[in-house]
Amino acid sequence: MSDSKWQWENATAGAVAGFATVAAVHPLDVVRTRFQVDDGRVVNLPTYKNTAHAILNIARLEGLKGLYAGFFPAVLGSTVSWGLYFFFYSRAKQRYSKNRDEKLSPGLHLASAAEAGALVCFCTNPIWLVKTRLQLQNPLHQTQRYSGLYDALKTIMREEGWRALYKGIVPSLFLQVSHGAIQFTAYEELRKVIVDYKAKQRKEDCRSADTDLLNSVDYAVLGGSSKIAAIILTYPFLVIRSRLQQRPSMEGIPRYMDSWHVMKATARFEGFRGFYKGITPNLLKNVPASSITFIVYENVLKLLKLGRTSD
Repeated sequence: MSDSKWQWENATAGAVAGFATVAAVHPLDVVRTRFQVDDGRVVNLPTYKNTAHAILNIARLEGLKGLYAGFFPAVLGSTVSWGLYFFFYSRAKQRYSKNRDEKLSPGLHLASAAEAGALVCFCTNPIWLVKTRLQLQNPLHQTQRYSGLYDALKTIMREEGWRALYKGIVPSLFLQVSHGAIQFTAYEELRKVIVDYKAKQRKEDCRSADTDLLNSVDYAVLGGSSKIAAIILTYPFLVIRSRLQQRPSMEGIPRYMDSWHVMKATARFEGFRGFYKGITPNLLKNVPASSITFIVYENVLKLLKLGRTSD
């Protein structure tokens, strides 16, 4: 099989996985974003006691539209991100591997994931900016609301210039590179352990290839476990990015000037806990979401391979 065909199979599987993930858990993403920017000094943001209280209040005051605020850019961003991520990741792994059968070291898995994360970040930051702003719109919002993705992009370009589309790019780079690197390295290494364990168990009949040893439950466990490790280590970057991407006041004054400003203000007024605001809905959203992603990704990849072999 040609290298380009293999890369596009990975991209297709990743894109389908990304769409399935967002559709399942988007309301928790809205709640997480609102918690992240709530520094106790924002006057145009509702106050929530916990995740359940937030979901019930948003549903009561804003309806289904509020729970799915920013859904289109989230679907678009996630689908494009996962598709590009798996595409760049597979290309990097191919480049680092001397031959197709050689297993990469943890360091090369880390480098592959980091490279893919950085490239995806530059491609998708404007989409995530719009998603964040749409999710923060609520009945207390004082400025003219964006009607959707296109209106948001047009308004941001007109009022703030094209550079505003890349607000939060610094924490986004750290987040994408470190989060993806940690998650995929953990996933690949745990995958090796489970494959080796199952291979030893089935050594007597010697009928199963490595690709046949894992099932959807294994992929769910692998995806969830690797995601937990990545979230705990990289979550502060997500808080910093969300706070930077908030819409400026009616006078055009941003709440935070740069990443360093966010870090200083958060540490001063909220302490260490401020960097982990919204982590509960984030875990509730991303751990099962990551399991869904890898289940869909691995199974779509298997179907594409079956289609290729039958041709």
